[in-house]
Amino acid sequence: MVPNLYPAFERQEVVIHAPRHVRSLAELTAAELALVAEAWRLRAAAAARDGFPALHAFVNEGAAAGASLPHSHSQLVWLRELPPAVVAEQEAAAGCRLCALLAAERGAGDRVVVERDGLVALCPAAGRVPYEILVAPAVHGGGGFGPALDGALALAADLVRALQAAEGHVAWNLWLHSGDHWHVEILPRLATFGGVELGAGIYVLAVAPEDAAAALRERLP
Repeated sequence: MVPNLYPAFERQEVVIHAPRHVRSLAELTAAELALVAEAWRLRAAAAARDGFPALHAFVNEGAAAGASLPHSHSQLVWLRELPPAVVAEQEAAAGCRLCALLAAERGAGDRVVVERDGLVALCPAAGRVPYEILVAPAVHGGGGFGPALDGALALAADLVRALQAAEGHVAWNLWLHSGDHWHVEILPRLATFGGVELGAGIYVLAVAPEDAAAALRERLP
């Protein structure tokens, strides 16, 4: 882990995913993914101790997703306040919005890709792009990532491999939203936003979430 040479924020770090050359998170071993998760956990704790209430961890993979280096890495941005996306999630409903979403999706079943090691992976009904994926603990955790983050990154790597098997080489972004019910989101760059998406906030999906979930499910190890 090293400081970002061109930081856009007060504190911004780069986590190099492996000493050997790897181009994708999907190429990492289970042990390497666990080390990445541990780095995220340790820096989140350090950020909290230093008065930063939020650590935004993210991966950009592929030029279309904003990646500028071919070696697999993630970035950690220390934030003095919760990012707007997390605030919007928390204010969207009384109680835990994610708990309500998981209950509804697990009940329906057709958009759930897999449940594994206490985690649920699904393609949201109101996704922004085809094959958008949410990975979250099945049970409200009450804050902190804990060892489940290892499993979340391992599952994310499997899902990226399944995505590539279904759609070929695809650029994608991944990020971690902290909070009482933390979760990981994967956003494949399979769509170009136009006036409807950008101006009206209405997203048109070329692949139904149910079909995307089925395609990923068939290709998971």
